[in-house]
Amino acid sequence: MGSGEVTARGADAVREARRKPPGPCAQWDSGAADFIREILDLVGDKWSVLIVGTLAEGPVRYSALADAIPGISQRMLTLTLKHLRRSGIVDRTAYPQVPPRVEYSLTELGASLLSTVLDLAGWSAGHHREVRDRQRAFDAAADRAEDAAAAPTKR
Repeated sequence: MGSGEVTARGADAVREARRKPPGPCAQWDSGAADFIREILDLVGDKWSVLIVGTLAEGPVRYSALADAIPGISQRMLTLTLKHLRRSGIVDRTAYPQVPPRVEYSLTELGASLLSTVLDLAGWSAGHHREVRDRQRAFDAAADRAEDAAAAPTKR
């Protein structure tokens, strides 16, 4: 082991000891926190939330998924389904018939995520006007501050 490795490990230990995050993050070590962020990136993505929610009622064909999720491109649908399948949240079943038929469904793991996803989507739908109003107010205040900062000062 080189001295650079020891120094790096020592620095990590000092940082870890000094940095005690408040709130829910305090209960996880940095390795668990990294994995939590990875999972939240996967399941908290806007397309993932909509796909999981759409699959709530059972298997759905690819084209029906595309039609049910406004604004999703074919590429994003394919990519997101691949990520969800890789993580064991969505299952893909291909039926050997002409024309070929493929359906996507939630796995048991995906179904366990469903209530959380539906709650998040419900919260979003229930609060979208309030959030938009606050965003507009924030942007207007930021614009006024920017205009005031850019105005020439008179002496």
